[in-house]
Amino acid sequence: MSTLKTWELRAEFAKRLSTMYGKEVPAYNDLVEVSTAVNEDYVAKNGAEAERLGSIARVTAERHGAIRVGSAKEMSQVARVFAAFGMFPVGFYDLRDASSSSVPVVATAFRPIDEEELAMNPFRVFTSMLAAEDPRFFDAELQAELGTFIGARELFCPELLELADQAVTLDELPRESADRLLELATASLELSSDPVDYEWYKKLEAISAVAADIGGVSSTHINHLTPRVLDIDDLYERMQARGISMIDEIQGPPRWDGPDVLLRQTSFRALGENRVFRYADGTTNEGQLRVRFGEVEARGIALTPAGRDLYDQMVAEADLRLASSTNGSTRAGVAAEVWAEDLPHTEQELAARGLAFFTFSVDEAVLASASIPKTVTLAELVTARIAVPRPIVYEDFLPRSAAGIFQSNLTEEGSKDEGQTGTSYDINRMSQIIGAEVHDPNTLYQQQQDRSVAAMAEYLNATITQ
Repeated sequence: MSTLKTWELRAEFAKRLSTMYGKEVPAYNDLVEVSTAVNEDYVAKNGAEAERLGSIARVTAERHGAIRVGSAKEMSQVARVFAAFGMFPVGFYDLRDASSSSVPVVATAFRPIDEEELAMNPFRVFTSMLAAEDPRFFDAELQAELGTFIGARELFCPELLELADQAVTLDELPRESADRLLELATASLELSSDPVDYEWYKKLEAISAVAADIGGVSSTHINHLTPRVLDIDDLYERMQARGISMIDEIQGPPRWDGPDVLLRQTSFRALGENRVFRYADGTTNEGQLRVRFGEVEARGIALTPAGRDLYDQMVAEADLRLASSTNGSTRAGVAAEVWAEDLPHTEQELAARGLAFFTFSVDEAVLASASIPKTVTLAELVTARIAVPRPIVYEDFLPRSAAGIFQSNLTEEGSKDEGQTGTSYDINRMSQIIGAEVHDPNTLYQQQQDRSVAAMAEYLNATITQ
């Protein structure tokens, strides 16, 4: 009997979710179609350079999903499910204060952490958890009601969890068991047809539409499924030309003439979806909810902590300039000016200044005419063009951008009591909730760069300091 390896399970999981979500949200199929066309045109125009941040095969197949859960128990269970697909928690994201809208969630992302696994299939799922203990959003009475409602539901059946644990133990599954795992895992993220308690949903929606989407329904579901595109500005224009309403702007770094860094995201606006509501008198009727949208992303180079500090300074400067602008400037335009002033215009300079993560190869032609001392800095090798940097792709997310996407798709701001002190969450607490280490993305990127530098040091028979 044939078996499916972990990466094959992950690839098939992403494929099945894409098919399911395309049936639930038909506009997603338009997004995938346009993304594919944009990528093909970009490669035709730019050749091999277009694949500098990943092969066209990887980029075209790449997806990230997003789901929302309501409790620590549900978060720990979803971690077991994703582990079966070789997806591990990376990064901590606190969206509670990342936008002006009420978004009472903290999050992590489940994804492969090995570079070879990422190359085979980089599927990732941004997973938000309702911060139900935060008194700024939920008073004691509502916290108790949420605990009762969420505690009574079952998102992941025992059979699914058992199969997931088996897949982790074996690092593969026989075909029959694999098909059952995939069937159950996909179904667990399908939009439920269960009637929605109208009064309960509206009570939560007054606090936050995101809270209602998490705690006001009987199951979880794919909130968005995101393809990766090589030219997000081109895609934005093509989607609008099709008559699809997009959010007002692209989130994240601006378009500019230098290296693309971190992550740019945009989406079409949340569409009305028919749902059955159950009212206090026991009657049911069909209505609409607007909570799911179509997101697309363009990935750039991962920045080091020093690079992220610079990025944060540039974002703050762009905000300051935009706030004081009187000539109708756009956020993207102002940000592009700041980027041009402060961010290096070449990958080589980013590498030399230690602002971004790279792997390195040796330029044999330059090396032939160079003299390498026994101890040399990485910056010296890069500046001398002996070490040729190749960017490490940013595989993670930006809290402000995620919150910006959420906010752009919300019709109401919600409410938050700023007089209360927010509950403390961090990466360590998220690790405790999940029951496994939440990896620091910077550590993963640094380890990948260090392995490359160590190999280069051995080849050059030199000590390379960073």
